[in-house]
Amino acid sequence: MAVIFDRPKSLADVPTHYCPGCTHGIIHRLIAEVIDEMGIEGDTIGIAPVGCAVMAYDYFKCDMIEAAHGRAPATATGVKRALPDKFVFTYQGDGDCAAIGTAETVHAATRGENIVVIFVNNAIYGMTGGQMAPTSLPGQVTQTTPYGRDVSVAGNPIKMVEMLSVLDGVALAQRVAADSISDRWQHTKLRQFSVGDGSTSRAARRFIINKRTCFQRF
Repeated sequence: MAVIFDRPKSLADVPTHYCPGCTHGIIHRLIAEVIDEMGIEGDTIGIAPVGCAVMAYDYFKCDMIEAAHGRAPATATGVKRALPDKFVFTYQGDGDCAAIGTAETVHAATRGENIVVIFVNNAIYGMTGGQMAPTSLPGQVTQTTPYGRDVSVAGNPIKMVEMLSVLDGVALAQRVAADSISDRWQHTKLRQFSVGDGSTSRAARRFIINKRTCFQRF
C-alpha cells in the first residue's frame, strides 16, 4: 500500500502536552517538514524557552537547547556565532517573545543575527491560566480582563511583525494563520515562493535562513 501521508522524520513520534485544538502541533509539523526538505536535521539547533513551548525539545529530533524565559534570541545569537555553520531557530510564545523577551527579540533583529524566530501568537498566556498577553485583542476576555481588554487602561496589542519589519537587520517578517487546511497549504506555497524569484522550496528556505534575521509569526 502506498503511503500518501506520514510524520516528518524530524518530528518525534510521541504524544504532546498541548491543549486540544491548539495549533502548536501543526506548526511543529511545518518546521519539521522544512528541516526534512532541506536535509539539515543534523545541522539544526532549536531554542525552546519557557512557556507552552517549554518541552519542544521532546518533539523535535534535532538538537534543542532550553533557554531562560524571554532569552531565546540571546541564546540563539550565542549559538549561531559560536557555530556559524548551523541552522538556528527559536520557538516562542506571546509572553516569551512579546513581553519578557521583547528587548532580546528587537535587538537580535536590529543586529541582523543569522537566526530564525518562530513566534506563536495565541493572544493569551495559555500555560499559566489564560491571562491577558501583550498581543490580546481589544475587548478580548481573559482571566485578568473579565470584561474585555480596555485599551484605555492596558493599551493596544503589540504588533510584533509590523514593528520588526521596519528594522534594517530583518530579512523576512511575515505573519500567517495555522488553523485550517487551506492555511496549511498556503504555508507550503510560502516555502516555495518566499524569495519571489521562482526558486524551489529548498533553495528559498535556505536563502531565508542564511540571510539575516527571519521572523515568522503564527
